[in-house]
Amino acid sequence: MNPDQYSGRTLAFLGDAVWSLCVRRQLLADGIRQGEALQRESVKYVSAKAQAAFYLQLHDEHFFSDEEEGWYRRGRNGSTSTTARNTPVLVYRQATGFEAILGALELLGAQDRIETIWKTVRERQEAAA
Repeated sequence: MNPDQYSGRTLAFLGDAVWSLCVRRQLLADGIRQGEALQRESVKYVSAKAQAAFYLQLHDEHFFSDEEEGWYRRGRNGSTSTTARNTPVLVYRQATGFEAILGALELLGAQDRIETIWKTVRERQEAAA
């Protein structure tokens, strides 16, 4: 499927699910089994604040291609009537842009690139801990 046929918000909708699945698989692989612990750990990756921070760090490292940056801008700039509670609008939009990248990659079947993004974020998180 062609990501250019979808709005940035639609790409982000799909990307949210893609990212959540990456996180959930990893948490189960890490041996976490209790619901409360799964929720607590997943927030470190799936919250708008976390996703915005991941994007900014990788962006500063010139990690994303020009095409990926274009998807980010489409997601970030997409009109929306909703925002996350207790999250500044800018942070919410940055997270939406990050999710749009993942959604576009999913539509293209670029599982290797999604995995590379996930592994890079995971390594950064582990190094910071």
